[in-house]
Amino acid sequence: MIIAVRRWKMEEQMSAVRRMQDYIEQHLQENITLADLANASNFSPWHSHRLFSQYVNMTPADYIRRLRLSKSALKLRDESCKIIDVALELGFGSTDGYQRAFLREFGCNPREYARTPIPLYLFTPYRVSDLTVRKEIPMKRTKTVFIQLVEKPARKVIVKRGEKATDYFAYCEEVGCDVWGLLTSIKSIGNEPVCLWLPHAYKSPNTSEYVQGVEVSLDYDGVIPNGFDTILLPAAKYLMFRGEPFADDDYCEAILELQESMSQYDPSFMGFIWDEENPRIQLEPLGSRGYIELKAVKEL
Repeated sequence: MIIAVRRWKMEEQMSAVRRMQDYIEQHLQENITLADLANASNFSPWHSHRLFSQYVNMTPADYIRRLRLSKSALKLRDESCKIIDVALELGFGSTDGYQRAFLREFGCNPREYARTPIPLYLFTPYRVSDLTVRKEIPMKRTKTVFIQLVEKPARKVIVKRGEKATDYFAYCEEVGCDVWGLLTSIKSIGNEPVCLWLPHAYKSPNTSEYVQGVEVSLDYDGVIPNGFDTILLPAAKYLMFRGEPFADDDYCEAILELQESMSQYDPSFMGFIWDEENPRIQLEPLGSRGYIELKAVKEL
């Protein structure tokens, strides 16, 4: 009984923190006060601050500041805009304050970065449920899996290798969770980083099968971060499997469900066989679009 009560209390607290994270994401360009977060969490301002700091390992103010700075870096990378406009749009009171904060966070001046973008360790706002221990999920079949044939061009992939990892959780334990933020800062031909299960030919000795990386063009000549490698992948056909949208907290279940469906799919129905010489690809699990994996195929 005591364990059940404690578990219920923890779930209630985590739900409150998730509501605060959602509020921050939705109101990032506004002035966010502790009273606003308290209203979102349904706890007192003091208790909201304590819970947020406990579960996220940083204060709400630090979380908001880092998220705003990372959003601003992507705007400077992708858009032609003035520093003052970016600073004011994302809630910084002055250009000078924004420039100092940007320099402290990333080690470079925003004007210099806008002229010559380099890889940065962007802040990744993991939801509090993503930071907890993975639960064992009972398997059940997805209602619908959408399958689409896509073609990927020959490309270069900047990857960070692990040691023995075969999935996301083991990879984060070996490498850390900050890699994703750095990869997000590099402009990708697919508009987002990827996770890869590498065939043997693309593995280095004593490194992991599972890696995170970013796909760039073959002529990419930008900075390669320290500790990262590049691999060259040929043009290839893939079957993209996408599950139904899911609640963000149910991402583990969504992954297992889709992977179970993939394991039972016979590509010969579409005139293909599996191409084991190309890596399997995993995209970030986003509940709003459904979980996505891509598996290479070649014609029968």
